[in-house]
Amino acid sequence: MKETTAANQSTSVTEAGLWRTIWLISWPMLLIMVLHFLVGLTDVYVAGLISSEVQAAVGFISQIFFLVIILGNAVSIGTVSLVARAVGAGDRNGALTKAKQSLLFGLLLSVILTGIILVLHRQIIALAGFPPAIEGIAVTFLRIFAFALVPNYLLIISSAVFRASGEVRKPLLTMSLFTAANIAGDFGLVFGLGPFPVMGYAGIAVATAAAATLGMAVNLLFFAGPRWRSLYGISWRLSGSLVKTIIRLSWPAAMLQVAWNAGSIVLYNILGRLGAESVTALASITNGLRIEAIIFLPAFAFNMAASVLVGQNLGAGNTGRAERVGWKIATAGMIFVSAMALVVFAGARYWASLLTGDPAVLDETVRYLRINMFSEPFMALSLILSGGLQGAGDTRGTMWVIITAMWAIRLPLAYLLVLVLGWGAVGAWIAMISSMTIQGLLMARRFQGGYWKTLRLE
Repeated sequence: MKETTAANQSTSVTEAGLWRTIWLISWPMLLIMVLHFLVGLTDVYVAGLISSEVQAAVGFISQIFFLVIILGNAVSIGTVSLVARAVGAGDRNGALTKAKQSLLFGLLLSVILTGIILVLHRQIIALAGFPPAIEGIAVTFLRIFAFALVPNYLLIISSAVFRASGEVRKPLLTMSLFTAANIAGDFGLVFGLGPFPVMGYAGIAVATAAAATLGMAVNLLFFAGPRWRSLYGISWRLSGSLVKTIIRLSWPAAMLQVAWNAGSIVLYNILGRLGAESVTALASITNGLRIEAIIFLPAFAFNMAASVLVGQNLGAGNTGRAERVGWKIATAGMIFVSAMALVVFAGARYWASLLTGDPAVLDETVRYLRINMFSEPFMALSLILSGGLQGAGDTRGTMWVIITAMWAIRLPLAYLLVLVLGWGAVGAWIAMISSMTIQGLLMARRFQGGYWKTLRLE
């Protein structure tokens, strides 16, 4: 009786009331996103207590670390698609096998990347163009982060397995412990509080590595429970066919993230050509994005919930319910995000004043916020339905919609409005809301088209 089958575990997700199901899956995801935000905020805050150089190094190196983590995140998206379908279909052995293969593949990737970074860390820092004042700090951070890649990859992918199975409270517990350990380590290891040694700025990286290791250990311990313990007895050899399927589902997600980040860099470059106004514009978009990050949190939570709900219902053979849950969670997300956007719009000057006291930057940040708030419902629509499409395995469709919106609409329009027509930073803000609105509509069209309902993942 203690051994609960995958089919029974997934019943509440594939058969219970839709709104109840959405709530049960979404609220832990929202808390997880808030915890992620707190960890990043604490890292930057503690770095600022040391020096501006350390704070700059943390911000810069986090961009490189994000690029390295992209593969782990991409594999986790493929993992959710495969495991959620297997769980929805009641295929216990299939769920175990796919989870094990995803973890093994993630382990292999992280070991390879760790070796590359340890050998070439100085060349990577030089290629990234770190200023001489922070180059030494960046080298230290990158070397420590390299040792944290394996636990980070296994933490990301194992959490994806639990999400795909509907066990969302397990990654929530893991992330709570990760957050507590990271925050305690940031203060304790940097300043030598309590039993911790004084490590200075290196303590920030060590805290992250230690927290990731703790999180990985907790998730691996969860796998020893009744539902998943058989995972450890399955073959430890990689399956060529399953790895190919994981790669086929994962590479579009990786390309999407790379294309989006590269596009963001190009947009910064366009704003950097505004001459005397460039510093104000760059500071304003930086401040605006930080404030917008609060609105992104629930959208990302709904995104992850949609991927699980759509994937499991497809696995159960209930395509109609999969479509209904996709639209309902998108509707809920748009309402929630719109309410938050209204609060930001109304108090734009107050929120902006929390980040800057420069009058010119303050005014431009307010303008950024009030313009971009109009596209937040479409951002939520795009992000949530893309989660549903990814849960169904339509990762290529999601990739092409977002790349099209960024590279065929946002960037050309920004160049035209900002530099050719001379609209300044406002032209970039208009390009951003235009592309995001179109992106949301294109994603809705892709979801409504129903191609994802007929995809065979293997």
